[in-house]
Amino acid sequence: MSTPERKLNASCIKSYDLVVIGAGSGGVRAARIAASHGATTLLAEESRIGGTCVIRGCVPKKLLVYASRMGMEFEDGRGFGWSFQEREFNWGALMGNVANELTRLERAYETTLRSAGVQIANSRAELLGAGRVKLSANGQIISAKHILIATGARPVADESLPGWEFCATSDDVFEWTTQPRRVLVQGAGYIALELACLLVRLGSEVTVVCRSSHILRGFDEDLRVCLQAELSTAGIQFVTQQTLAGVTHVTGGLSAELSDGHRVEVDAVIRAVGRRPNVQGLGLEVASVGTDERGAIAVDEMFQSTAPGIYAVGDVANSIHLTPLAIRDGHAFAQAVFGAGPRPSRLGLVPSAVFTTPELGTVGFSEAEAVRQFGTVEVFIARFRSMKSVLSGRAGKCFFKLVVHGGDGRLLGAHLIGPEAAEMIQLLGIAITAGARKADLDATLAVHPTLAEELVTMRSPTRRYGMSEAA
Repeated sequence: MSTPERKLNASCIKSYDLVVIGAGSGGVRAARIAASHGATTLLAEESRIGGTCVIRGCVPKKLLVYASRMGMEFEDGRGFGWSFQEREFNWGALMGNVANELTRLERAYETTLRSAGVQIANSRAELLGAGRVKLSANGQIISAKHILIATGARPVADESLPGWEFCATSDDVFEWTTQPRRVLVQGAGYIALELACLLVRLGSEVTVVCRSSHILRGFDEDLRVCLQAELSTAGIQFVTQQTLAGVTHVTGGLSAELSDGHRVEVDAVIRAVGRRPNVQGLGLEVASVGTDERGAIAVDEMFQSTAPGIYAVGDVANSIHLTPLAIRDGHAFAQAVFGAGPRPSRLGLVPSAVFTTPELGTVGFSEAEAVRQFGTVEVFIARFRSMKSVLSGRAGKCFFKLVVHGGDGRLLGAHLIGPEAAEMIQLLGIAITAGARKADLDATLAVHPTLAEELVTMRSPTRRYGMSEAA
């Protein structure tokens, strides 16, 4: 994507209303909205436009997830009267098609930005102090009334681990030209589980090594237990309460040593143990930009850092690491600084999904959080087998959970595991944000036969806290 027109003339020193460093989701939105309000805007990106989500995250991952579910559809089809010849999966063909789609999206982003009047510098940018930025590609010094840092986050790469150089990060997986037969995944967060799940459903043998006894720390406890059981049924081998002690290269692959001394022979090791704010080499110290204990740029509710005129949004800031939030915050920043006044970003309810198979969707309070904060709580749970699985013979059940305020009946949280859980949690997020009560679900006519009808047919609470059984 590097073309002469994207290179700035080093001899031409320019001033901008806004310089955005980083062309991920938050930076792209901020640049486009600022330019639409008439601000002269420069967007600097050292890699590809689109950032983590478009190039090495949400988009390619979801395309691989779709691919991983195709085999299930073939298998399930036999129960519905279909027969198939021998199936064959081609990793190279899939990744080639994914790469083409990412290139298309990147070009679409660039076209949209240029149409909005944003100038693009294909260069790394470094802060030189208040109102000044240096472009590494040509050494040009840029002055700016406002600077927005939106450089995202990068995978944690602990070089103290013996054999770390043999390990892949979550970013590296999208560059693989061949599919490894045996994979060890270190980590129990959503990125680790999504990669493990899509690989096992594409035919790899997958072992997940995690420090705790259950996956997805911080999620509702029932979700953690239920999803881990479902993924075990799908073929993932979990090694819990262990860590990765080292990796060595051996004939025919890699040997991964665990903290108990046990060794696992694999072809690839993926370390997905978190992401850190991408702040290296930005010149934060020179510009007096403060960071928190995680290394994230500390900002206030209007995205202002400790340095006047320097802001941050997205994963590089002290915020929740979700693409839709980065987009919202980028828009809110540009609207506040260049538009018709502040439009603060609401952080109250954040729906999210884990794109394993089955999917997980969650919004609002977990059961434990609700009990701690409100005391009186009702919990409604439904476990059921989907209609589709009856004929396909596929094992596993759906899990739906509603957390309800025991006093006024407000929906405090919803937690789902099952097909299309992400789609359902988006709509439940709207309802809970609007203040819906359990009685509103009870009064809603069920759409039959669907999975979602279970949400409006749960009548008897499974557990009560701070309430009598007669309540």
